[in-house]
Amino acid sequence: MLNEEGLPTHRIPNHWKGKKGLYCAGLSRNGLHGAADDANSIVDDIHRAYRDSAPDSEREPGDGADKPEEHKRLTVMETEVVIVGGGPAGLAVSACLNVLSIPNVVLEKEDHYAALWKKWSYDRLKLHIGKQYCELPHMPHPAAAPRYLSRAEFVTYLDDYAARFGVRPLCGKPVEAASFDGGSGTWRVTARNAATGQEETYTSRFLVAATGENSDPVAPEIPGLDRFTGEALHSAVYKSGAKYAGKRVLVVGSGNSGMEIALDLCNHGAKTAMTVRGPFHVLPRDLMYLGMGLVKYIPVHLVDPLVLMLCWLRFGDLSKFGIVRPAEGPFYIKAKTGRPPIIDVGTVGKIKSGELEVMKVATSVNGDEVTFADGETRRFDAIVLATGYKNAARKWLKAIIGYGEGGLLKEDGFPVKGYPNHWKGSNGLYCAGLSKMGLAGCAMDAMRVAEDIERACQGAEALRKGEMEMKLKTT
Repeated sequence: MLNEEGLPTHRIPNHWKGKKGLYCAGLSRNGLHGAADDANSIVDDIHRAYRDSAPDSEREPGDGADKPEEHKRLTVMETEVVIVGGGPAGLAVSACLNVLSIPNVVLEKEDHYAALWKKWSYDRLKLHIGKQYCELPHMPHPAAAPRYLSRAEFVTYLDDYAARFGVRPLCGKPVEAASFDGGSGTWRVTARNAATGQEETYTSRFLVAATGENSDPVAPEIPGLDRFTGEALHSAVYKSGAKYAGKRVLVVGSGNSGMEIALDLCNHGAKTAMTVRGPFHVLPRDLMYLGMGLVKYIPVHLVDPLVLMLCWLRFGDLSKFGIVRPAEGPFYIKAKTGRPPIIDVGTVGKIKSGELEVMKVATSVNGDEVTFADGETRRFDAIVLATGYKNAARKWLKAIIGYGEGGLLKEDGFPVKGYPNHWKGSNGLYCAGLSKMGLAGCAMDAMRVAEDIERACQGAEALRKGEMEMKLKTT
């Protein structure tokens, strides 16, 4: 079971089980959350072994071969709060609850918490806004930290945050369904243990949807894309442009990821083109930082003209390069829709120099040829789909999505109510990280959710004490 170094011979997720009832725990190199996963897997396996080996006369009613489905289901935990999602929003909610000594459990579908940052991000990724806008509750970034954190620096911050506040997500636990029992006043959350395939049930008074805005990759519907003869990949699995040196690469999408991936490809010597669908604002990083500071004190309708004037002095007229600005200002659009401007870290310079070509929308693919909306056709060796993500909450919250009274989320997985009342539903249901306000929105949501749950717990405790006193008086 173990090698000479004392580590498991089998790889994750099958490392924890040996032969003849031998197990190991805490040797997955995944820290405390790895130890928690090992413990759950071992307990489940021993439970199954004990149950399956018991004589029929010793089995509980309904526990046995007469009901095979029951072998796959085990109530694992009762807690006060279940948090679905182990990204920054889920970590923040759990930390705030831990500060208030409110029991909670975090369920994360991936094998790591903060998987979008640890697993599904490209190497050169940096936070494009200042560190003070990227803090989670109760833990500011160190003064010595750079203004713009790298991916590695932010991952270290998240690890330190989880350790400081005792947040231990249960990873490899994709949630499949959630329902509210009006009789008991509790939520029943069903998850699948990725290591064992077993269905697990968690019950709680409160449920928080914290799966984030960027859960599942979105691929555009381009006719023929599935038959592209080169390499086609989503930005979620793109890591570096090093392997594409000298190759013809098309980046589909001109959001922040698309712009930065296109820059990375150019820097590694790829012959790069990028598609642009419609008008958008692009700002230098320092002007974005300036604008975010100004809107705290000055109306948006005054900030936008100032920032755009400074941007024009920096970039000049970008329309001749295929980038057209919307009629409304960048910070007005951000306030109205939650959609931020694109932040430039060098891509505009590549466009102006001709190293990066701006193309119209891709309309079809035939072999290695891509046809664009203006009729032009080009050959490419690779296509990177920087087309973003979608919210996955609708997958397991179907039963409680709705526009009616008590509805929390719409069909697209975003809140029915607008900011700042978006985070609370009925029956102890909440959401965090769905305000379209980035990490700052995650932090605000987490504090509001935790404080509201604390008030509800205090109210329930006061009611219980009052009922006890009434009983004592009548006896």
